[in-house]
Amino acid sequence: MCTKQAESKPLANVIVIGAQWGDEGKGKITDLLSRSADVVVRSQGGVNAGHTVVVGDRTFKLHLIPSGILGPETECIVGSGTVIDPQVLLEEIDRLKELNVSLQNLFISQTAHVTMPYHRLIDKAAEERRGKHKIGTTGRGIGPTYGDKSERTGIRMIDIIHEEDLRKKLEWTINYKNVILEKLYHLPPLEPKAVIEEYLIYGDRLRPHVVDSSLKIATAVQERKNILFEGAQGTLLDLDHGTYPYVTSSNPIAGGACVGAGVGPTIIDRVIGVAKAYTTRVGEGPFPTELEEEVGKLLGERGAEFGTTTGRRRRCGWFDAVIGRYAVRINGMDCLAITKLDVLDELEEIKVCVAYELDGETCHHFPSNGNLFAQAKPIYQTLPGWQQSTANCRSLEDLPKQALNYLHRLAELMEVPIAIVSIGASRHQTIIVEDPIHGPKRALLDANGTPVTSYHDSDQFQL
Repeated sequence: MCTKQAESKPLANVIVIGAQWGDEGKGKITDLLSRSADVVVRSQGGVNAGHTVVVGDRTFKLHLIPSGILGPETECIVGSGTVIDPQVLLEEIDRLKELNVSLQNLFISQTAHVTMPYHRLIDKAAEERRGKHKIGTTGRGIGPTYGDKSERTGIRMIDIIHEEDLRKKLEWTINYKNVILEKLYHLPPLEPKAVIEEYLIYGDRLRPHVVDSSLKIATAVQERKNILFEGAQGTLLDLDHGTYPYVTSSNPIAGGACVGAGVGPTIIDRVIGVAKAYTTRVGEGPFPTELEEEVGKLLGERGAEFGTTTGRRRRCGWFDAVIGRYAVRINGMDCLAITKLDVLDELEEIKVCVAYELDGETCHHFPSNGNLFAQAKPIYQTLPGWQQSTANCRSLEDLPKQALNYLHRLAELMEVPIAIVSIGASRHQTIIVEDPIHGPKRALLDANGTPVTSYHDSDQFQL
């Protein structure tokens, strides 16, 4: 059961985070939960993240805008911890408008930092220079944007909507960056005037959406609104707690959501982690359970494992309960959403990594030493597959016995209950074990607006 729901508060403020290396299906889970939320907040990351949401016969690919935007009554806030490429954001806005999605409830933090052309150029050039030591950056300028933020030379949203401030800051900054582009990377310099004019146009278009996001969220808290904090990437990509240096440049963990949204941890009621029924990873870095033979290819094909943002093929492997337990601990997770269970439907047997072998010894905990982690050999438990489709299952009792046993084992290994099981990309292909926001007495609605049965009160179905 999801815990920590205060008796005096009928609703809940929930953080949704990735429990693996990202791409866990957080977009679908956020979309599902946002129908019970008043406010959805994106707290970190940039256009290097992507969420795919399938509604009926339409597929929405979102990069900066919170998944809750598909709910007409839901306020969506892009928090100060994000980094914003205004060109990409405006393209995303235009695409949503073409699909008749209202953007009137989209709000952008005035203190969020802005990705500039020199960030993208430096990102790509630096990755090329690393050669065999490359870290797998998307080349979207995210790292350099966060770097300028730390160096206190960054441009923020509030700057691009004030012409005098933008001119004053960019005239110096672009000349400084041109030295790096020309001398270090042998690239042509940027023209300050052209960049300034381009970003002033972006600022004019985005101006109606720019707000004091921390104040807006605080007001929602005071009004006892239901707030969902949407994470990007995953725990193992966290700058401080991930598989460094093969990580992102922000903090995708639950604590990072508080910082990036501008709220205190005392307002958070629970944290739900999202994990695939297997494991994937994009880019470079150690991956103990990676499968390079036929099973790995099967998972990639059945799971359509290509990045939403980059289109890069994702590496696939068995479920890793060691990194799973680590994610539970780092984030203080209350419950889990397991996605893509259906991808395993055809397998005769399924393996789960329960521990690592390191220097001849059994290790049950994630090693923070990157060199040690690269040497970790998975210790597997083998479970029988179910070899039948789960795509049309709508309750736990519909699932094959072996699929239920698999879920029970994951919950046992992760030491946290499973609240949601996804068996397909569509909204209706979801089994709600327990509503993580309202609790078992107030079930979520399915795609048709019908309450979904909660099995929380039945020991037979509790995961």
